Amino acid sequence: MLTFPSALRIFLAVEPVDMRKQFNGLWSLAEEKLKENPRHGAVFVFVNKDRDRIKLLYWDGTGVWVFAKRLEKGRFSWPVGGDETKLTLTPPALTMLLAGIDLKDGCRKAWYEG
Repeated sequence: MLTFPSALRIFLAVEPVDMRKQFNGLWSLAEEKLKENPRHGAVFVFVNKDRDRIKLLYWDGTGVWVFAKRLEKGRFSWPVGGDETKLTLTPPALTMLLAGIDLKDGCRKAWYEG
C-alpha cells in the first residue's frame, strides 16, 4: 500500500483519459487541462473511461514517477464531471480511493471484500 505525506497536494482529473499516455502525455494533461505545474510537487490522478485503470503522476525533484493500477474486478469510484476539470484530494482520501472506499458513501465496495 502507498502512503502519502500529509502536506502533499493531490489533484484528481475528473474527466477520463487515454491510458496509453505515459510520462509526457500525462505531464501535458496536468499543465494544459488541469492548469497546474507538475514540478511544484503534487500528485496528479487520472482514470480511464471504464474506471478500471488509474495512473498517478508525481515529480520528486529528480525525475517523474508514473504509478499505475489495473483492477481485476470492479471500478474505481469517481466524481461526476460538471464544470470542474479537477478536484483536490487529501492524502487520506487518495489512500481510501485506491483501497476501494467509495468516498461519497464512505463504505468499502463489495468487490474489494475477500
